Amino acid sequence: RYSAGSEQPVLWGSGSRYRYIYPSARSGVESTITRSLEEVFHWLGVVDRAEAGGESVFRLSELGRWLLTGNADIKDAPIQAEDEVELIVQPNFEVVVPNLAADPLVAVPLERFAERQGSGRAAVYRLTKNAFTRAIQKAAILFNRNDFLRPFFIPFFMIIFSLMGSIFGMAEEVIIFIPLFVPLALALGYDSIVGVSVPFIGASAGFAGAVVNPFTVGVAQGLAEIPLLSGWELRAVVWLATTVVAIWIVGSYARKIFKNPTKSPMYVFDSDRQEEMSTDEADNEPFTLNQLLILLVFAAGIGLLIYGATSLDWYIREMAALFLAIGVISALIGRLSGSVAANAFVTGMKDVLGAVVIIALSRSILLLITDAQIIDTILYGLSSAIAGWHPVVSAEIMLLVQSVINFVVPSGSGQAALTIPIMAPLGDLVGITRQTVVLVFQMGDGITNMIIPTSGVTMAVLGMAKIPWSTWATWMAPRLLWFYLVAVVAIAVAVIVGYV
Repeated sequence: RYSAGSEQPVLWGSGSRYRYIYPSARSGVESTITRSLEEVFHWLGVVDRAEAGGESVFRLSELGRWLLTGNADIKDAPIQAEDEVELIVQPNFEVVVPNLAADPLVAVPLERFAERQGSGRAAVYRLTKNAFTRAIQKAAILFNRNDFLRPFFIPFFMIIFSLMGSIFGMAEEVIIFIPLFVPLALALGYDSIVGVSVPFIGASAGFAGAVVNPFTVGVAQGLAEIPLLSGWELRAVVWLATTVVAIWIVGSYARKIFKNPTKSPMYVFDSDRQEEMSTDEADNEPFTLNQLLILLVFAAGIGLLIYGATSLDWYIREMAALFLAIGVISALIGRLSGSVAANAFVTGMKDVLGAVVIIALSRSILLLITDAQIIDTILYGLSSAIAGWHPVVSAEIMLLVQSVINFVVPSGSGQAALTIPIMAPLGDLVGITRQTVVLVFQMGDGITNMIIPTSGVTMAVLGMAKIPWSTWATWMAPRLLWFYLVAVVAIAVAVIVGYV
């Protein structure tokens, strides 16, 4: 029975039904068992709970019956539904439980990771950075204790990062996830290479097989004078292939390290890095409404970017204007002064000025060879070198050329500005469609980005994880061949079917 007495009631089981009684009526062992039943099995859905005549009544749920007997048919009358307890999530990520007394167990999940700010009949929980950190730690424990959940950790997150790389061109943004995923991977029994690979290789696989990435596919198609974001169907298949290969590569390595951690090239270093990579506990600033609004503005801007590129023929000028507007609106929402906003803009531009200079130099090279009227000579020389080959072989040679150029020009848009004006007409001469030329470019650029030391993103990611580039290159080089196998097959298919 559940009453408001001073003695805390616990569950008592009889057959398939359960009800509250006072601990004085049962032994301590039975009290512990019934408490575990209430706090664990009810939340897992193994038992149903209802209110009947002022008493809390329990019975095995359909799931519980199936787990115990293998038979999910329940012939009893439907259990009476209990009153739902309302949870209110505020814009600042505070969770309010207005009537905690109605069902104290509703707070069990919140107590495990959120910080309680108020007590009494109405409880308030705040989701801070530390709260999220504890939630991730709990997730790591959950994966670590349940072998049936562990296989889903790598594919789940890698698919998310791959989608971000394919649709939005996620690259530099990966850096902020490294301090989060490296300790998580270590907690799961893997190594720091797995912690880096989940976000970095995941996003890079999506970048290489990009479906609608406006910063590589969009720029290259504009320079090749073909409709923006056209030909997405084949690229969607390529994205799926690169993502599957990425998950298989990281997953197979992770299983090997989990069985024998000493096989990791980072084993000695990882054994002492748990405290180094822990999240800073001093930062306890809550997520604010203004920050949420800024994120919504950014998301709306990305949606508008995709719509404009696909339906309104937007190109670089329109995209630049859109991002400038997003920045101005974000500064206004964040209540930044003019000087603070300008300094933030300058700080952000530092990360892209290298690409800007490369694009400008690439454009100057194109202007030089065009005004000097030697572009036809260059095209004739390149076409003569591959004229005797089958178009499939010629396209694969183009892939090799793009990969080599990416070592010198790691910027995707910069490489597009340098090579597409030459490769696109060259493809016309040797029987390769311009859509295929764009596919060759994006794969040659995206695959090598996973390993080249001239890429600022690659070196920043490895620096955050404290993995030497030589160690990463030794580990990554043989696995890179699987991505090139996908590229070779995809390009051959594109040439054979006349990809347009």
